[in-house]
Amino acid sequence: MNRKSPAHRRPGRRAAVAAGLVLAVGLGVSTTVSAQASVDAPAKASTAAPQSVSGTPGQAVTRIADFYGAYIDAKGDYTDPDGTLATALRKHYLTPDFTERLEAWEKKNSADGVLRAQNIPGRWTVTDNGPVGNGHEVIVTLTFGSGETTQKPKLYVLLERYNRIADIETTSAR
Repeated sequence: MNRKSPAHRRPGRRAAVAAGLVLAVGLGVSTTVSAQASVDAPAKASTAAPQSVSGTPGQAVTRIADFYGAYIDAKGDYTDPDGTLATALRKHYLTPDFTERLEAWEKKNSADGVLRAQNIPGRWTVTDNGPVGNGHEVIVTLTFGSGETTQKPKLYVLLERYNRIADIETTSAR
């Protein structure tokens, strides 16, 4: 196996995400994870400006982007998905009540309730949708497929006032 192959690098990336989660839980600080799926490709010279992602601890959009970025990375490694990390992320980010409802939804629909799908998106974006009641709604747009078969479902994620996900729906609470 080539030392630079994607399969060789993934355990280190997963360990880094897990370490970040441990720090976030222990220190009460949000980790920053890219809000776009990364693609392992050979390095090449580019004249385009470098891409950046920023966030603020406690900000709804940042919190949801952190969760979805780490969750999709944990679930999306087809050769070695990390179910333990995905479960730990759910426990950290979701309310206990919502976790129960989500598990019931998953049994009924035979799909991942966080993604509302059976497969993993290739890209995603996270957009603020404003306050709703005592919480905050964020829109997560997932991109599945490419070209003529591209699908972009939207999920409306409700973050409660204590920064935990209280609901994920396909329609807005607004």
